[in-house]
Amino acid sequence: MNGRPCALVTGAARGIGRAICIEFGRSGYDVAGNDLNASSLAETKQLVEELGVGFEPAPGDIADLSTHESLIGAAVSRFGRVDVLVNNAGVGPPERLDFLETTPESFDRVLGVNLRGTFFLTQAFARYKVAVGERDCCASIIFITSISADTSSPSRTEYCVSKAGLSQLATVCAHRFAQDGIGVFEVRPGVIATEMTAPVQEKYDTLISEGLIPQARWGKPEDVARAVVSLARGDFGYSTGGVFEVSGGMNIKRL
Repeated sequence: MNGRPCALVTGAARGIGRAICIEFGRSGYDVAGNDLNASSLAETKQLVEELGVGFEPAPGDIADLSTHESLIGAAVSRFGRVDVLVNNAGVGPPERLDFLETTPESFDRVLGVNLRGTFFLTQAFARYKVAVGERDCCASIIFITSISADTSSPSRTEYCVSKAGLSQLATVCAHRFAQDGIGVFEVRPGVIATEMTAPVQEKYDTLISEGLIPQARWGKPEDVARAVVSLARGDFGYSTGGVFEVSGGMNIKRL
């Protein structure tokens, strides 16, 4: 066991998750990274280890609740501790369909990963932290939600529902675990350039040019990553339950 803090990041193989892992590495954290895509996870491992810290790959589907204990256990076994859980893993619907055409299969998959899987992984992590009994500013749970938590997209209703539920889960966890010294935060990205948003790039390019985003650009995964690591290291230690929007100002009410 070394003296470095450790972060467990889900959805670590690409996009926002990979950027979060790299930013943690730059900040001196060891990282355990979970994802379904083992080959891309190996690429993340290489990028993080080049920064002089450790990376423990933990491939698997967080929708499978039976994997949660072993996921946390692998990180503890490798690094001796886990200080931070970043709930980043998420899926969109396989096809964007109107609310009237949304299928039970799509609903179950999106909610199974984004909400149900995250709920119970958070429960497992919180049980571990409470049992360990450490109380310090660096024990934290960070939920990556979306502006879809409170912004309607009728072509992907199940995704919006999952993110709204996740937002409330963050609030409840902040309330419950304040007494245990665990800070809980919600980071709410806006329109971020990732593989998930690539199929709708043209749509959002047009909307951005028409004024959708006050800062008039796509967000980058690194924008989200910097916010996450700042929260994890305790820069906002008296703000548990806070919602931190990384959206270029889409939260501003405008006339």
